[in-house]
Amino acid sequence: MTRKPRFIQLHPIDDTLRLDDLLAGLMQPVASVSPKYFYDDQGSRLFDAITALDEYYPTRTEATIFGSHAPDMARRFRAHAGSGFDLIDLGAGNCAKAAALFEAFGPRRYIAVDISADFLRQSIDCLQRAHPAMDMLGIGCDFSARLELPHTLYDGPVLVFYPGSSIGNFAPPDACRLLAEARAAARGGGLLIGVDLVKDTAVLEAAYDDALGVTAAFNLNVLRHLNRVAGTDFDVSDWRHVAHFDGASSRIEMHLEARRPVTVRWSGGERRFSEGERIHTENSYKWTPTAFEALLREAGFGEVSCWMDAQGWFGVFLALPA
Repeated sequence: MTRKPRFIQLHPIDDTLRLDDLLAGLMQPVASVSPKYFYDDQGSRLFDAITALDEYYPTRTEATIFGSHAPDMARRFRAHAGSGFDLIDLGAGNCAKAAALFEAFGPRRYIAVDISADFLRQSIDCLQRAHPAMDMLGIGCDFSARLELPHTLYDGPVLVFYPGSSIGNFAPPDACRLLAEARAAARGGGLLIGVDLVKDTAVLEAAYDDALGVTAAFNLNVLRHLNRVAGTDFDVSDWRHVAHFDGASSRIEMHLEARRPVTVRWSGGERRFSEGERIHTENSYKWTPTAFEALLREAGFGEVSCWMDAQGWFGVFLALPA
């Protein structure tokens, strides 16, 4: 039997709150935009292109780890949770990473969660055609502030899947909070998460500032998104992409830097930027294996396993509740 995927918008978007959030960020002494605003439809497609770049090692390195170790990961998880479990995919995007695990893990239901609802609808429709018998649910949801999925949508145990090192977008206290919420959502199951590890600065910075300029386009696209949702009048040509590694904080920072003095206006307000002034758009924290295992334990997990590539550039952690 061929199923049809279900889709729900869990938290209806409050345009007033979103506008207030965006404009408040722009008016801070150091202007900022949350990285969640990268992911309109165009931003989601640009990020897919980034993952195919030579410089962007996380996607292919993580895929290599899964290709070598997914059966072992699945055995360890099923020994804990049994065979009848749901797979919740956080930040699902095009759903390809989760789909690659279906054979090894054999979930009974797939639940894809992403802030970019329109892009997710297209992705899960395509995936359902490839797996016509699997029950699939798409959830449009911003889980960056809080991960709280109604338990009526699924029954445990659950494997929460959070690949791609997106946990790096959260400062350590917020990362710990999200990991604890993932543990609660797992209902006694577990968490499978990809984590980008500390490495040579040149390798890190190239991954966020590629030679073709795709990451620059991805970063600059947030200004077009702001123009649509907040009524700002950003001219993309006034800005340049900047990325660097801050060793003291162990994070990549991405910014947009004004090429010249510019005034950005919107209904009821404006912000003047001097030449060289920046808008902070993203942090991406890098972890050591020991530090991330400690973070998982702080979030309430007990048994933690880790698989890494030969260079030690990336880690996949399976965390089970204490």
